[in-house]
Amino acid sequence: MLNLAHLSKVYADGTRALSDINLAVRESEIVGLIGGSGCGKTTLLRLIAGLDTASQGQISLDGEIITEPHPAIGIVFQEPRLLPWLTVSDNVAFGLDQVAPAERAARVAHALDKIGLAEHATRWPRDLSGGQQQRVAIARVFVANPKVLLLDEPFSALDAFTRASLHEHLLGLWEETRPTVVLVTHDVQEAVTLADRAIVMQPKPGRIFDELPLGIARPRDRSSLPFESAVRRVMGALDHSLNTVQTSPQRERDREAAGLWW
Repeated sequence: MLNLAHLSKVYADGTRALSDINLAVRESEIVGLIGGSGCGKTTLLRLIAGLDTASQGQISLDGEIITEPHPAIGIVFQEPRLLPWLTVSDNVAFGLDQVAPAERAARVAHALDKIGLAEHATRWPRDLSGGQQQRVAIARVFVANPKVLLLDEPFSALDAFTRASLHEHLLGLWEETRPTVVLVTHDVQEAVTLADRAIVMQPKPGRIFDELPLGIARPRDRSSLPFESAVRRVMGALDHSLNTVQTSPQRERDREAAGLWW
């Protein structure tokens, strides 16, 4: 579905942001990218979105090479980035000019209902709280029915209660069309709450350190033993990635060890 092959990014000043990223994301899978500052998570998301170009390697979606923004790929940023001169409903409808008016109105109304903002459809973004604005930004992406949804820490500026509520709204929308999701986060519990697989990245240069399938049925209970166990596993891999200098990532060493064993 979404395939990243030998992806590297070097900036003009010589900074190596990413080195040899190889990752295959399955259809309808939610993948969480987690790692310390400077490990290239946002850079990787921008490359997938077509907002930047790789120095080496390629990104493909269903076999099509991605080199620029693609209509099948949507992105939600850390800030809502709503248009202040448009109402809530018009912000959600933004980008649906090619959709018939009746269908556009139905999509927008359904999305606003799913995120709990139907009664705010005619209000202005300035009248909403930060959490409500971010819900509008999420709805705006979902109404376009993307195949791939990219989330760049969209909940990082919110309090814990609001963040947990948005997780539920996000999963509610995702359940309807099940797009492939790539989530960037610094929050281990958020990654375990939302993702099917946690990708732990290592900095300087950014690369994949480990992959951890989470294997927890939804809906997920944050107080359950499987959830707490998954959090500990991801936290352990994250700590190891930050405290270990390696010549090869964990998953490559695991494959090499397996080869020697057999």
